[in-house]
Amino acid sequence: MRRIPGAPFAAAPPEAPLLIVEKAKGALVIAASDPAARRLGLAPGLALAEARARVPDPLVAERDAAADAALLERIADWCDRYTPLVAEDGEAALMLDITGVAHLFAGEAALLQDCLARLAAFGITARGAIAGAADAARALARARPGSVVPAGREAAAVRNLPVALIGLDAAATTALLRAGLKTIGDLIDRPRAPLAARFGADCVARLARLTGLAHRPISPRRLVPVALAERIFFEPIARTEDIEATLAGLAADVARLLEKRGEGGRRFEAVFYRVDGHVRRIAVATTRPNRDPKAILTLFRERLAALSDPLEAGFGFDLVRLGSFETEPFAEVATSLDGRARAEDAVADLVDRLGARFGPEHVLRFLPQDTHLPERRARLVPVLSAVGASGGWEDAVPSGEPPLRPLSLFDPPEPVEALAEVPDGPPLRFRWRRVLHKVARAEGPERIAPEWWRMADDTLDRDYYRVEDEEGRRFWLYREGLWGDAAAGPRWYMHGLFA
Repeated sequence: MRRIPGAPFAAAPPEAPLLIVEKAKGALVIAASDPAARRLGLAPGLALAEARARVPDPLVAERDAAADAALLERIADWCDRYTPLVAEDGEAALMLDITGVAHLFAGEAALLQDCLARLAAFGITARGAIAGAADAARALARARPGSVVPAGREAAAVRNLPVALIGLDAAATTALLRAGLKTIGDLIDRPRAPLAARFGADCVARLARLTGLAHRPISPRRLVPVALAERIFFEPIARTEDIEATLAGLAADVARLLEKRGEGGRRFEAVFYRVDGHVRRIAVATTRPNRDPKAILTLFRERLAALSDPLEAGFGFDLVRLGSFETEPFAEVATSLDGRARAEDAVADLVDRLGARFGPEHVLRFLPQDTHLPERRARLVPVLSAVGASGGWEDAVPSGEPPLRPLSLFDPPEPVEALAEVPDGPPLRFRWRRVLHKVARAEGPERIAPEWWRMADDTLDRDYYRVEDEEGRRFWLYREGLWGDAAAGPRWYMHGLFA
C-alpha cells in the first residue's frame, strides 16, 4: 500500500482517490471510498487489485475498526442532545427515536437539518432521513437523504427504492433481481406467502418493517432518565459561575419533577455539550432518595472540584442537561425531639459528599455476615451497594460493660508464645512481638468451632480469652486445639486488641 510521508496524504494530488481497505477472505477489498473514488466507480466491496487496474495510483489506507467504533460512540453521545433514545444500527449508522421531541426544534425537518449541519461543521459527512418506521428511515437515508416521511406513508415512500435496501444478504438480493424483482414496490405488490416460500421468511419480515406494517424497537445505548431538565444557550457559557448557576436551576427543575412523582433521586448525571461537539458526563450518587436542590448542587460542586480531568469549557457549552436516572419513593421524616433523625441526615450527607469527592467505590461500610468466625463476621463493601441491606449485628453491650469483641482484628492472627497454669486454662503470661506480658486478669474461654462445611477436616476448635496485662492493656487471644489433639500441642494466637 502506498503511504505519503508526513501528515496523512498531505502531499497527494487533490484529484487522487482515497480508498480505505480491509481484509476479506484473504484479499484486500474496499471498505470505504471518498467521493472522487466513487465517481471513478471504486465503490465499497471492490477488490483492491481490480481498483488499481482501473486507477493506477490511488491513495490507500488500512481501515482502523477500533477508531471507527470510537468515532461512532462519540457521535452517538453527541446525538443525545436531540433525544435520549439513541441506538447503534450497524457499523456506520445510528437510529434516533424523536417521538415527542421534534417540536423542540421547530419540527422534524428542522431537527434533521440542524443535526446534519452540525455534523458537517465538525467535518463529518452524514446522511439522514425521518420516517415512522426505523427500517424505512434507514433505507431513505441511503437512497434519498433528507427525506421526511409522515407516519403511515412509508410504503409509498419506499416503492421506487432498489431491493438491495431491504437488507438481505448478497445471495438473496441476487435471487430477487434474477426473478425480475428490482424495486421494493415489486415486492409490495406480490403475495406474501410465495415470497416467503421462495426467498425466506426473513424477506417478508424485513418488507413488513420497511413498509411500516411491523416495527423494530430500538435498544437505547443509555438509560433514559426518570426526570430530565435542560438549558439551551444561544451564547455558549464557559465561566464557572455560570455553570454552577445553571446546575442550580436544573437541580430545582428536577426536584420539582421528582416531587410530582413522590420520589427522590438516587443517581444524578449532568451532561455538558460543548460547541465543538465534545460531550462530558459527570454523575453523583446518594445513599438515600434526595430531591433537595441545594444538596444536589453541593454534590456536583464536590465532584467538579475533585475531577482529575477538569471540566474544560473550550469555546463554551451550548447545552447542559441534568437527569435523575435512579429514583425511589420519598417519604418526609419528622425530626425526633432528641435530634436522632437530624444526626442520621448529617451522616448521610457526609457520606454523599465523600462519595462525590473520592468516588462512591472508595467510601466503605461494614456488612454483617452469617457466620460465627470472627474474621468473617463482617466485610467491607461500598456504601451505595450496601444501601437497604438488612441488619444482623449483635446487640450492643450494656453501658459500663466491657466489649465482647475488639474493634480491630489482625488478619491473619499473629502467633504468640503463651504459658498457662493448667493445660486448658487461660494464659499466665505470653510473649508477643518480642515483648513479655504478664496476665493480671482473664475471662473465658469462649469456644468457637470451625465451619466444617467450608474448611479442611484438620481444622481445630478455638478457645478465646479476654486478657489484661499488669499495665492495663487488653488483648484478645485464642488457643487453637487442645492437649492431645496434635503432637505439637495447642498453639496460641493474638487476634485483636481492645481500645
